[in-house]
Amino acid sequence: MPTALTVRDLPPSERPRERLSRLGAEALSEQELLACVLGRGVAGESVLVSARRLLAAFGSVRGIAEASVEQLTSLHGIGPAKAVQLKAAIELARRVALVPIGRRTIIDSVEAAAALLRPHLLDKKKEHFVALLLDNRHQLIRMSPVAIGSLSATLVHPRELFKEAIAASAAAIIVAHNHPSGDPAPSRHDVQITTRLVEAGSLLGIEVLDHLIIGDGGVVSLRSTGKITNGVGRLNRRRSS
Repeated sequence: MPTALTVRDLPPSERPRERLSRLGAEALSEQELLACVLGRGVAGESVLVSARRLLAAFGSVRGIAEASVEQLTSLHGIGPAKAVQLKAAIELARRVALVPIGRRTIIDSVEAAAALLRPHLLDKKKEHFVALLLDNRHQLIRMSPVAIGSLSATLVHPRELFKEAIAASAAAIIVAHNHPSGDPAPSRHDVQITTRLVEAGSLLGIEVLDHLIIGDGGVVSLRSTGKITNGVGRLNRRRSS
């Protein structure tokens, strides 16, 4: 029975890693880029075959990005280590995309915050709770993931949220989460969690400017609806002309 070919059987000039080093990452196909992330194949299968299998199974790079570790490991040739490598690479790419080039992005309105948050939170099957960490001029320092799953007092804990804010020397934060149902109307539990975070931020000197709820049906600002009443900081709400 013939031995399966591996990347090492290719001429050096055709191997993905060598091509990336010589030509740059932009010259590689999605299959080759995935092969570089995966590193090596499994017995009887080249890493390029594993990469092609991934693309075929999930339809696109976006499909791979949205797949869970469990879904990735269900595929032949993708064990837990490779699945984690893929998720880590995807998360790094996402974070790079969130970092403004040059001057920091100023988050001075509900619309500015929503424009940054919507691409990250829409189309998620679970609730994702995140925070925008801001300096004293309301310039974005970074977006910080806080929790994934149905919101609860134990899941969204002030300790975890403000630990990130303190580490980033943030002066203020905007918290946000999505409603997978598409309806952005705040629940009683959303309001309770917001009150708890606002009170904790007040004690620490890090103001919670707003809590935005993102859904297909729009964006709801809890401060604009009167659910956040303390503090002097405020995001503007731009009006249509």
